[in-house]
Amino acid sequence: MNFIKSIVFRTKVKEEKALHLSNEREEFTGKENESYWRVVKKQFQKNKIAVWSLRIVYLFIIIAILADFLANEKPIAVKYNGNIYFPIFKEYVVDLGLSKWDKELVNVSWKELNYEWKILPLIPYLPKNIDFLNTSVSPFDEQQVISKKWKHWLGTDALGHDVLAGMIHGTRIALLVGIISMGIAALIGIFFGAIAGYYGDDQLKMSISSIILYSVGFVIALFYAFGARAYVLADALGNSFGNFLLELIISILLFLGILLVFQFFSFLLKKIPFLFQPITIPVDIIISRLIEVVVSIPRLFLIISIAAVVAKPSIFMVMMIIGLTTWTGIARFTRAELLRIRNLEYIEAAKALGYKEFRIIIKHALPNALSPILISIAFGIASAILIESTLSFIGIGVPAETITWGSLLAAARQDASAWWLAIFPGFAIFITVTIYNLIGEGLTDAMNPKLKQ
Repeated sequence: MNFIKSIVFRTKVKEEKALHLSNEREEFTGKENESYWRVVKKQFQKNKIAVWSLRIVYLFIIIAILADFLANEKPIAVKYNGNIYFPIFKEYVVDLGLSKWDKELVNVSWKELNYEWKILPLIPYLPKNIDFLNTSVSPFDEQQVISKKWKHWLGTDALGHDVLAGMIHGTRIALLVGIISMGIAALIGIFFGAIAGYYGDDQLKMSISSIILYSVGFVIALFYAFGARAYVLADALGNSFGNFLLELIISILLFLGILLVFQFFSFLLKKIPFLFQPITIPVDIIISRLIEVVVSIPRLFLIISIAAVVAKPSIFMVMMIIGLTTWTGIARFTRAELLRIRNLEYIEAAKALGYKEFRIIIKHALPNALSPILISIAFGIASAILIESTLSFIGIGVPAETITWGSLLAAARQDASAWWLAIFPGFAIFITVTIYNLIGEGLTDAMNPKLKQ
């Protein structure tokens, strides 16, 4: 009896020590993280080039968000037949399926309607609008327009598309491609890197049923949530950003729902003794070999090959392809950081307290591994924008009706004298790629561990 009491007492003492160590570590880590991120912010602000690059990114984000209000054939607000309308806002609601256009406003020419008063966007054109009277005109040529309000300030292409409208809406496409493709790459890279770094080759044990069902469930969820709905997502992106965001949320929920269904089936199969037996998975070496295989293939040629065989090209498919081929760098950084972090004392304390592995990885390990991941994402966004521009320039993967910086630049090949078609889109691509690289370099310098000393 005394022996049992002694064991219970020693167990309680160990748990109290582990809890005390964990609390001290969490308190210290919180202060350290707070001071560390404050130092990072101060050091980043000292880099004036990186700060101005970030401000330009903010400007691009504002342009992307307000693209429909900056360049659009529809007025922002009008009074027509005694009623006040907000056509651009109305279009968002109609695209979401929450309303319908009035009969007299369906398939109308907004330019020819007689309004009592109207508020027009700065550029009264959409990228797809064609001005047959002003084809291949430069910014300095004389244009046949009603007034300066309808002037093509950056000229037009051979079909009469307004270049400035294409530049404004192309900003949205460029940022969406960079952010969404790297978001996909970050999810994949962080997942594989964290699993490989935290578990290594001898710590991940799963039942046979879980391995089979999770593998099959992941493939099925990825196909039905994103592969089968790729055209729906592409059409939504072509209609409006709000519609695209709604469809993207539906795809994510569908992906998670399918995984939950397969997880439920795995619990049922655990009742079978043979399928319940756990086996050790050398996940680190498997993921490391997978990364080496993906890295060994030239990325641009792989993307071009995949994009060329797609039956129906779409901008979302381009985002998917870029994201699925650029996750290896993030995975390597995450794996390296988790290999270092998993042996620290506060991780051992969390394990001693009985925390689940998922909670330890998400709440305690990954937050301390963000520095190299953020830097990799910053450089990756620049690379993704450049890849999309390259694909648009050579006419692969991006629909012909989608106006991007790369497609505007490609139009310059048809007419060597149309200098404005080469300079403005080319300068936009150069500026965007450069500022993201400068931000990445600024983060690299600001997150230098030596600054904490």
